[in-house]
Amino acid sequence: MITVKDLQAHPLDRVHRLIEPGPVILLSTRYRGRDNVMTNGFHMMVRHSPPLMACVVGTWDHSYRALVETGECVVSVPAADMAATVVDIGNCSGADLDKFERFDLTAVPGEAVEAPLVAECWANIECRVADTSLVAAYHLFLLEPLRAWTDPSQRDPQLLHHRGDGTFARDGHIIDLKDRMTKWQYLL
Repeated sequence: MITVKDLQAHPLDRVHRLIEPGPVILLSTRYRGRDNVMTNGFHMMVRHSPPLMACVVGTWDHSYRALVETGECVVSVPAADMAATVVDIGNCSGADLDKFERFDLTAVPGEAVEAPLVAECWANIECRVADTSLVAAYHLFLLEPLRAWTDPSQRDPQLLHHRGDGTFARDGHIIDLKDRMTKWQYLL
């Protein structure tokens, strides 16, 4: 019988590396007429119907003030072939430069929010801030998706997942178990 003595302890300050929730995203904002985009790996879906997302954006992020004051953003999902650009976006601040220009990204006007979509990304989700009650304690913004878009030219893209230590994984082989999802058929 296996006991905890047979297992290796994992440092709590690295526990996020064990359960990274999903693909790395880009979060764009528009503040005082200026577009910005940041890399984000701390986000999650909260519920599926109606959809609600959560995203950590801290006071240390240039996008924080824009998100607080405008109450809106776009969550963009880049394909793994944008990995180097996604990392580079995260290594600089919109306070110092125009990231759309620097990284040759195309800002696309949305329909529901002023923040731009990122044309190069596979998916873009226009969001408004739904709840800020967890921002002061956890920097966690609850976001309500208002419109969502995908690029039909990017069929079945591989997404990029941060492993928390500077390494990344890309989506691999898809395992189709839809027929076993008996309790959740309405989601298929």
